[in-house]
Amino acid sequence: MHPQYNCFEPFIGPFDPCPPVTVKCYSTPPNLFMGFQPPNLPQFNPYDALKYGTLWPALFSPYDPKSWKGASV
Repeated sequence: MHPQYNCFEPFIGPFDPCPPVTVKCYSTPPNLFMGFQPPNLPQFNPYDALKYGTLWPALFSPYDPKSWKGASV
């Protein structure tokens, strides 16, 4: 799992009617922790900026759908 994803194990009650989800994961993108954009923040070149969906590497959050297989979002 990438460090920008957090997972936890929820409480599973003995009388839950549905099959339990043993691990739940959620994303914590970097823009949550950056209050203001610092000056002189490094930038991707235009090709990479379009490829990654952001101009700034510090705000890039990878998405790998295969890593979420079996985990509830």
